[in-house]
Amino acid sequence: MTASLIFSATGVRMAMLILCASLVGCGGLSKFTQETFRPYIPEVVQGNFVSKEQRQAIIPGMARAQVKDILGTPLVTSLFHADRWDYAFSIRRQGVPPQSFQLMVTFKNDVVATVEGDDLPSESEFVARLQVQRKAATVTNLQASEEDLKKFPIPPVAGSVQPLPALPASYPPLEPSPR
Repeated sequence: MTASLIFSATGVRMAMLILCASLVGCGGLSKFTQETFRPYIPEVVQGNFVSKEQRQAIIPGMARAQVKDILGTPLVTSLFHADRWDYAFSIRRQGVPPQSFQLMVTFKNDVVATVEGDDLPSESEFVARLQVQRKAATVTNLQASEEDLKKFPIPPVAGSVQPLPALPASYPPLEPSPR
């Protein structure tokens, strides 16, 4: 009877030891799994991107149609603020901090009165901000040095190099000729 109690206590201890070791082993894989198995996060783009160059092209006194030609359709127009167009833009990409810009154009008698908004980037600055910063991968040197080449003997050439056979001047037709 005591032998069965000792064996069961030893079995329980072994089971606990195996369980603890497996949990510790799984904890070491968390960094590997986080780096390797990342969920896909879709790119979210909302609104109209307005560049610094487009903003500078809008001057007081321009008609609504001219503003629409340069900036596009406004993202927000309100019935309560018919003389105000709001251009908002936001983008979220994986590996790049989110960006958002706003621009407000107000009209008086259907011509531009004021243009207010965030400090907008130029098109080239915006593209540079979207570049995903990736870790530089280590590149293996594939160039062999003279010492490396000397390690491998050059096989003796048996006879001279034979030229390739001459190619035919014409090839047979792919389809039979009509009779």
